Amino acid sequence: MSNTSTNVAQQLKRLPGMSAPELRALWRETFGRPHPGYVHKDFLVRALGYHIQERAYGGLSPATHRRLLKLARDIESGAKIALFEAPKIKPGTRLVRGWRGDTHVVTVLEEGFEYRDKRYGSLSEIARLVTGTRWSGPAFFGLKAGPGRSEGSKRG
Repeated sequence: MSNTSTNVAQQLKRLPGMSAPELRALWRETFGRPHPGYVHKDFLVRALGYHIQERAYGGLSPATHRRLLKLARDIESGAKIALFEAPKIKPGTRLVRGWRGDTHVVTVLEEGFEYRDKRYGSLSEIARLVTGTRWSGPAFFGLKAGPGRSEGSKRG
């Protein structure tokens, strides 16, 4: 374990054993202002723990920060929000998947997908056709991790 990791781990381990007044003092020292009103001790521990790790290892990526700001604006304005966006795949992209000795090629269209000269509305329809069972199409074609799989692992 690196010195940074050891130091962070020690700081994090110490937080739950601190009293509420100690946590509030640490908050003031860390952020330069009092904590935000009455908050539960558990919140202070979690927020300070996150900040310790953020200082040591870095914070959110710029893309994640922008996404969170957009979600906050959408929520405040009452706009409909999509928490999970579908993967963006450009039309013309070919998805290739081996399954039980056969190679299955899907072409991404402007709307839907083409598989064996036929159009389909979703990758899950195609995955079900290929396997004979219910699959997440994006997981089957390697666009996201499926159950019991990590990103990038292959099955077939």
